[in-house]
Order: sequence, then C-alpha cells, then structure tokens
Amino acid sequence: MLAAGLGKRMRPITATVPKPLVEVAGKALIDHALDRAAAGGIETAVVNVHWLADLMEGHLSHRTGAPAIVVSDERDALLETGGGVKKALDHFNGEPFVVFNSDSFWLEGPRPNLGRLIEAWDPDTTDILLLVAPTATSLGYDGAGDFYMDSDGRLSWRGEREVAPFIYAGVAILKPELFADTPEGSFSLTLLFDRAIKRNRLQGLRLDGQWLHVGTPEAIEAAEARVRDSARIV
Repeated sequence: MLAAGLGKRMRPITATVPKPLVEVAGKALIDHALDRAAAGGIETAVVNVHWLADLMEGHLSHRTGAPAIVVSDERDALLETGGGVKKALDHFNGEPFVVFNSDSFWLEGPRPNLGRLIEAWDPDTTDILLLVAPTATSLGYDGAGDFYMDSDGRLSWRGEREVAPFIYAGVAILKPELFADTPEGSFSLTLLFDRAIKRNRLQGLRLDGQWLHVGTPEAIEAAEARVRDSARIV
C-alpha cells in the first residue's frame, strides 16, 4: 500500500494531513483501500510512510480486523513508487503481490475489482497486471490517458501528443523478480511498466464500475456527490 507521497496537488489540506488520511464519504482514503484489500482476501498489508509519518502510523494503529498492517518506514528518504516497493520486498516471500495506491478510489460494478484482478493473474503470460479505467467515464480526470489495450488485454503506452482510452487505476500485481536490476533509492514503477511493455508482458484488466480521481480539494466534493448518487440508485 503506497502511502508515502507528499500529496502536493491536494494542498492546502495536505500541509497538515497526509493525503491517505483525507476523508471521502466519511472514511479516510487509505481505509477505503485497506477495506477493499481485506474484502479481496489480502491478510497482510505493508504500508509505506514518509510525509507526516507519525500521523499515518497513529491512524493505522487504531485499525482493527484484516488486513494486518506492517509499516515500511521511509522517513529518511522518499523513494517514489518503485523504490518504496523495493524496500518492502522482504515481506512478500518471493511471491507475486498486489500494489495498491492508498488513494485509489472507485465505485464497484457487479463484481469487486480486486477479486477480478487476482483471478485474472497469469504468471505464465504476464509480468505485471494493471487495473485500468476508461478515461471517458472516470470522474474528475481530464488528462490524456496512459495506455492503449488490445483485444487480448496487452497494454502499450500512448504516444506523444496522443490521447489514450485507459488510465492506470492504481492497483497492480507484480512479480518480485522484476526488481532484481532496478536502481537503488528512488525510482518510479513506470520503469517496470516500460520494461514489461517491451517484453509484451504488461496486461490490463478494465475496471468494472467508475474510477473517481480524487486529486485535488475540489475533487473531494464531486466524488462524495457521486457516492451519494450511487447509494440512492442502489
């Protein structure tokens, strides 16, 4: 669970509150993520901390029930997504593992997406499996997208000055051996995504439901309104 970032786009809120503790629909973003992890059968979550780490650890210490929490302390240096995962590799016993952005937030479809992702994982054909959301239906997202996806689920980067139909939704399954020849210290997981694309082994699963991009203070209100609307429909 990646929870160490500075949350610069969410300022001024994140000047005093780490982004994973920002509340949406009455619950901290990281609790939405950890509850999804528990529902998907994940028994232990390794959570990295850096910015306002004492607040993060205090919050996590008051959680009860699954998943069990292990803290990966990055107070000394922010390691980005790739470096943060690499620091925590010893906790995964050499097995593939789920990486979950602590601010990943969506409305579920008929079947929970984390369970669908785990079921779709095939290590024989795939090095990295990403949950991807359609840009056209994602709330609060106005970027150019990240990926194209072919009929077999293989992903490729969008080109420069192009618009792609899918964005990374912040949840992935990776093999630990992919980190064997990665840099020490800070680096991004996009390095591994790029390598997997070149080997034709980056695959995507389309999110069933709606991804809510909670990137700015203004986006919180829009996300909460969408959650309320969804509850009324149900």
